[in-house]
Amino acid sequence: MHLLHDENGNPVPHGSHDAQHHDHSHGHDCENGCHEHCESGCKNEHVALLTYMLQHNEHHAAELDEMADKLEQAGLTDAAKQIREGVSDFQKGNMRLSLALTLVKEQLKEA
Repeated sequence: MHLLHDENGNPVPHGSHDAQHHDHSHGHDCENGCHEHCESGCKNEHVALLTYMLQHNEHHAAELDEMADKLEQAGLTDAAKQIREGVSDFQKGNMRLSLALTLVKEQLKEA
């Protein structure tokens, strides 16, 4: 298991991909949109979840890049190339997540 950190620097355990680590429920019903009394709380939860997912993806991209290096060293260049292309796709997705995170944070400042 490895640790990630949330936007406040608190450690977030990661490594086991079971339902416990992917339950992103937050204890109140915002299915029909956030109510006035919890709007800021919901946005803070969005920031926390987006931050976690961005760090999660960045970590996995780094792990995959290391795997590509090892495969290349083992003479498996075609597989290494495919992984590197996948890492590039991860990075493109991470740019979009980062932009979404910035937009949510900006909207929180305006509220």
